[in-house]
Formats: sequence, structure tokens, C-alpha cells
Amino acid sequence: MFFIRLLSRLPLSAFYVISDFLFLITYYVVGYRRKLVRKNLKNAFPEKDKKSLRKIERDFYRNLCDYGVEMLKTVTMSREEMMRRMVFRNPEVVEQFKNAGQSIIFFASHQFNWEWLLISASASHPMPIDFVYQPVNNKFFDKLMLHVRTRFGGYPIRRDEVARELVKRKNILRIIATVSDQYPGYGRDKKYSTTFLNQETVFFMGANSLAYLSQYPAMYYKCRKIRRGYYESTPVIIALPPYPKDSLKVIEGYVRVVEEVIREYPQGWLWSHNRWKKRHLQQASQTQTP
Repeated sequence: MFFIRLLSRLPLSAFYVISDFLFLITYYVVGYRRKLVRKNLKNAFPEKDKKSLRKIERDFYRNLCDYGVEMLKTVTMSREEMMRRMVFRNPEVVEQFKNAGQSIIFFASHQFNWEWLLISASASHPMPIDFVYQPVNNKFFDKLMLHVRTRFGGYPIRRDEVARELVKRKNILRIIATVSDQYPGYGRDKKYSTTFLNQETVFFMGANSLAYLSQYPAMYYKCRKIRRGYYESTPVIIALPPYPKDSLKVIEGYVRVVEEVIREYPQGWLWSHNRWKKRHLQQASQTQTP
């Protein structure tokens, strides 16, 4: 950790020189997951020609490398610099719920830089942030990510402890944050199947279950890179309670707004994620109720 902290004190301008080098190696030499990225882009945008897809592909890899160095910088980045680099538009949307004494759910997707989005929200929002996370197998990186995500007050909730923490912290005015566009990784996960980016796709039903259990308003944060090292995020209300037990309006609203954001800014999404694994489509018939 000492070496990571020392490295993190380099200026971002130096990190971006490293990122440029990483891009050349990752894209042109190693070809990191390039076949997967190309398949995902081709299936998602069948209407685009090869030249357009290649441009999205290269821009994605540049964003991916920037994301990596930005995360290193986050280890020691000040609160003030973080707030300057991630600007939140329309803060009155969140303020109205706070003034009404209403906690909310804050949904995000793997749109760069989703980690800065969470961390800067913890630093700047008028309500504390609880975030749902899945521990990683590598203990060092798990500890590092928790350190980064909690630097400005974020409260971590393990994915398998959400229901318990909802009860435990029900009287705290807060925002519960979760990234919900990854593939359902376990056979026991409840799944929602839909058409997303021109292909059959399954999502965690956890987003819907969280909304049903909490009965909190559900918001999505659109995140977009303005220029290197600077992002802006805009909240969008996707559903308001009450949510009946069999309602799918939260997950349906989430899927549609995520797709809209990806189509507007395709190079900003995590295309190297093996999102469309066949086994998850086969498992999707289990159940689609919260």
C-alpha cells in the first residue's frame, strides 16, 4: 500500500502519459480482449459500419486506460480536486428528496468513470452514501478498493447483506448506490431477461428487489467524460414508489436509460466485460419476480 500511495502522488498529467503508453500496449500489442470487444460492439450496433465501430473501439480502450490510472490517482486525491473533476448537474433533484426527508436509491452503470462518480458523490452530496459492493477474491485489491471508495465517507454494504443493512439503517436519511448492469454471476441470482442493445440480455433482479424492499425513489446517474480527467453526471428519476411486489418498473426503467446513455456515448461503456454469456441466458428462466 505504501508504494501505491507514493505512486498516487504523481500529477494526473504524468498518469496520462502512462495511460497513452498503456493504450499502445493494450490495444496494438497485447490486444486485450479485442475479439470480445469487437463482437460486443458489432452485435450492439449492427447498423454501424466497420470504420465507425473501430473508432468507438479505439476510444473505448483509451478511456479504459485512463480509468486505470485515474483509479491510482484516487488513492490520494483531495476532496476538492475530486469535486472539481466530477461535476453534478441539477443538484435540486437530490435536494428535493433530502428536504422531504426521503432517502433514495442511486443506480449507476459501468460508464466511465463510475468509481469517480461514487467517490465524488460521497464527497459532495447532501446525504451520506451507502454503496453496495461485491468483494473481489484478491484481498489486497479488495482492501484497496474499499479504501478508495470510503475515503470521503461512503458506507460499504456487501451484496449479500443488503436486506439486513436496509433494516439496520432504515432511520438514516441516505442514498443507497449500486452499479447494476453487470451480468448475473451466480446461478441462484434472480434474473430479468429483456432485449438490450439488439440482443437478449439478462440483468440482476437485485435492482428491483432493492427498490421493493426500501420503497425509495429510484434515480439513475448519467455519467459522461467531458474531456480528459473531467466528467459530469446528471440525475434522472426512473421510478417513484409505491412499488408493488410484482412490479418491474424499476428494472425496466433502469435498462432503458442505460441503453440510451450507451447509444449517446458508446465509447464510455465497459465493452471488455463478457456481458453476454450464454449460460446466463439459459438460467434466466428461473424467475423474474423481486
